[in-house]
Amino acid sequence: MSDFSMKIARALAIGIMSASLAACTTTGGYFSPVASMDAAQLDSIAADAVAGDMVAKLAENVGPGTGTIALKSDDSAFAASLDKQLRGWGYAVDPAATGAGAIPLAYTVDTADGQVLVRLSTPTVELARTYSTSTGVAVPASPVSVMRRAES
Repeated sequence: MSDFSMKIARALAIGIMSASLAACTTTGGYFSPVASMDAAQLDSIAADAVAGDMVAKLAENVGPGTGTIALKSDDSAFAASLDKQLRGWGYAVDPAATGAGAIPLAYTVDTADGQVLVRLSTPTVELARTYSTSTGVAVPASPVSVMRRAES
């Protein structure tokens, strides 16, 4: 596949991902995740790299350390890395947090077309990005898709 074809394929993948994220707001109109999932089963090194990148992008969009994250997590390496990265950025993390200062956060980590798609979701913002992974290394393969939700 030529370099131009790869760029077209990547642009189409990002467009489809963005459209599907936009569709999420029109079908439900609210945020109500009950669980998170790492279907890709990232190893700890790749999970650290991905979680570090995604938490930095989350902090850019909601502010660093702005509340208590009510992390809905599974028992994966990504869950542990995400928790560590959130705390490193100054967030308190309490899965049972509720109330005005609580920020519910859920994630999905899955594979598609040889890449890993990661999505972080809160009531006000959803971030998505694809990564290329090999032998424990994860590097961004797309720009970050940011979808903001109107606060009700």
